[in-house]
Amino acid sequence: MGWSRIQVDDRPAAYGHAGSGPVVLFLHGWAISNRTYRRSLAGLARRGFCVLAPELPGFGGTAPLPRESLSLSGYADWVVRFLDARGVADPVTVIAHSFGGAVAIKAAHAHPDRIDRLILVNSIGGATWREVGDQHRLMTDRPLWDWGVHLSRPAFSGAGLLRVFPVVAADAARNAARHPLTMWRVGRLAREAALAAELEDLKRRRFPVVVLWGSEDTVVPRACAQSLVDALHAPHLVTVPGDHDWLIRHPRRFVEEVTNVIGADGPAA
Repeated sequence: MGWSRIQVDDRPAAYGHAGSGPVVLFLHGWAISNRTYRRSLAGLARRGFCVLAPELPGFGGTAPLPRESLSLSGYADWVVRFLDARGVADPVTVIAHSFGGAVAIKAAHAHPDRIDRLILVNSIGGATWREVGDQHRLMTDRPLWDWGVHLSRPAFSGAGLLRVFPVVAADAARNAARHPLTMWRVGRLAREAALAAELEDLKRRRFPVVVLWGSEDTVVPRACAQSLVDALHAPHLVTVPGDHDWLIRHPRRFVEEVTNVIGADGPAA
């Protein structure tokens, strides 16, 4: 991976890049940045793709969004302006993890001419937190402490303690030190994401969406993943072994799953 800086809206933005070929845009999860995924992204570039991985506003080396633009729509619009600044005019495939998935859904809804496919990896966006009998508890009802417990659990398990935790913790600590208020505010955006209208629009337009989901994920639990799939009405669903961070922990598996999906449907324009 190479690492560069660019101006978006006259504000600094950092991004990773590697490879050549059809453009794949990668959007990272909350609290961390693209460097956490560098092994997975470099592997994808070796398969013949031009990988662009911006650090979203307020994370890594990218300036936060202005307070009035701090919303999922603001992030989605920023992604398109990043593509403009990078000189990418053709529609791209977007691969997005966790919080990045909500940004990607918003971007595909608002800018369908710039995105031709979504690959959502353990993405937020489903409305349901848990199912208790016939009752559905919403993600907006999920307490913050429950998010925190499940976000940290994979890092402290087995190989995660040696491989995932040091990388994620260092990245998150840097981001928290740089922009603590942004971390908090974006965390609330993730918790309160309500994307029913956007998902309905993607379903109506038969927009190509692939859902990759680690079956042991407790951050985005099964009920949430299923509600996302139901809202999209039978997207291409691939379930893999692993937790919320499986694509960081198992980069080869991630590369194989993504290239299988893109290979089956043809490369992005």
